[in-house]
Amino acid sequence: MMVARDDVIGAIKTVYDPEIPVNVWDLGLIYNIDISDKEILITMTFTSPTCPMMEELMTQLKDVVQNVSGDTPVRVELVWDPPWDLSRMSDEARLELDLTEQGW
Repeated sequence: MMVARDDVIGAIKTVYDPEIPVNVWDLGLIYNIDISDKEILITMTFTSPTCPMMEELMTQLKDVVQNVSGDTPVRVELVWDPPWDLSRMSDEARLELDLTEQGW
């Protein structure tokens, strides 16, 4: 049985950037979730290629999704195109970081 997309997103929302109080989903770092009977592929990016927590966050993301996926393997793929920008953030994340329309 395939894992539900909402369960994967729920797991992703437990992974937080250690420098700010916002999870990677609401930051807009997740570009795509492809769920098949063979694997779960998560395509993501970071705000900067020099992020010191990149490997740790990717591992944490893979682990939390693996917890809900059962036996289905999880793969996290890092991409830089398209580049991340503030428009990818959720409204909740913008409010949390005080990046409302006037602030950015």
